[in-house]
Amino acid sequence: MFRWGPHFGEEPPISGTRGSGTLFFSHCTMRCLYCQNAKWSNGGAGEDITVDTLARRMRELAEQGCHNWNLVSPTPWLPHIAEAADALAKQGVRLPFVYNTSGYERAETLAAYRGLVDVALADLRYADAATAAEASDAPDYVETARAAIRWFWDNLGPLACDGEGIARRGLIVRLLALPGRVGEACENLVWLRNTLGAGVAVSVMAQYNPVGPARAIPGWDRRLTPEEFQPLADLVEDLGFEQGWVQPCEDETAERMLGDDMAAGYGAVS
Repeated sequence: MFRWGPHFGEEPPISGTRGSGTLFFSHCTMRCLYCQNAKWSNGGAGEDITVDTLARRMRELAEQGCHNWNLVSPTPWLPHIAEAADALAKQGVRLPFVYNTSGYERAETLAAYRGLVDVALADLRYADAATAAEASDAPDYVETARAAIRWFWDNLGPLACDGEGIARRGLIVRLLALPGRVGEACENLVWLRNTLGAGVAVSVMAQYNPVGPARAIPGWDRRLTPEEFQPLADLVEDLGFEQGWVQPCEDETAERMLGDDMAAGYGAVS
């Protein structure tokens, strides 16, 4: 494990007012050339811990008042996480699990560890196999991630929050706009609308930052411009999504609001 603690930078129903109890696991199912977490997601930085230590850290996050346990890239460690969660459950310590994933998941794996998935915070990153191969060495990403998204939807349904607006169950799909490839995010929005309907919560993100190898690769070595991002933000409205958030692009000084509620760094769809 690389890092753990309350986190306040997720979507509002995940972070809430007391933070999301985030556990950053080393290693990842992806190999993204622009990964901001490459030090541990690809490089394996972090510490080896026992299941007992993991359970103790999860307990401490619960005792600090975190709204959930947020498992970031947990796939390689699911058996150990399940063991820690079972031990805590026997002691009466329970929080909702947020399964925070790139989307590059096998449905069979998700089904086998269904008890660790209450809320899915899942990326849908690419719509073209060539882009997925170039950027993440995952040419089968599109069909794999879309199958995972369908599994999350079939098993969790739409985002459901408690009286305080904190997520308790359901799916949030993150779409990261990539420079020169905003059309793929638009294509995925259309796919979501046609496949799952307007009730799926979407989080449209403009935070791409060229780091690591991306800095030396033409086309990947720049941030988004507001002009190229705007059609994607507009499409969220045009397609009638009922809940979700749109981040402001880097040069914007005002948050974009599509509904009645606002949260730092996000404009709410509803």
